Amino acid sequence: MKWTEYQSCKGERSLKTGDVYTWKRTFTNEEVLEFGRISGDQGRHHVEPDEEGRLMVQGLLTATIGTKIGGDLHYIARDMANEFLRPVFTGDTITCDVSLEKVVQADGHKKVEMKSVYRNQKGKEVLIGSSHGIIRD
Repeated sequence: MKWTEYQSCKGERSLKTGDVYTWKRTFTNEEVLEFGRISGDQGRHHVEPDEEGRLMVQGLLTATIGTKIGGDLHYIARDMANEFLRPVFTGDTITCDVSLEKVVQADGHKKVEMKSVYRNQKGKEVLIGSSHGIIRD
């Protein structure tokens, strides 16, 4: 099963190994500034526009694309690892593919292992990650 950015995966309960969920978004300067205000991550590159008027998007703000998918699946993460490969700037469109690497039924929940790949509008990987956690039945 593959979900696109225009389909909701809320309520999906027949999760299985190999499923892929996709979401994409484009970050604005206002979102980067607001995330910086909330998180305290206000490095100069996040608050001062470059020569093209763009701000560098915080890595953890970029990673929220994957957490949106996790939220739709009612996923409770127990561990997350991210590798930030290249910068993301406001105006970039980032697509995140989350693959279910392993889904095992356990006592009252599903144990889930995920991998995620985030690509910019040019198809270049900007972030890769992995996570494991549970989804309650």
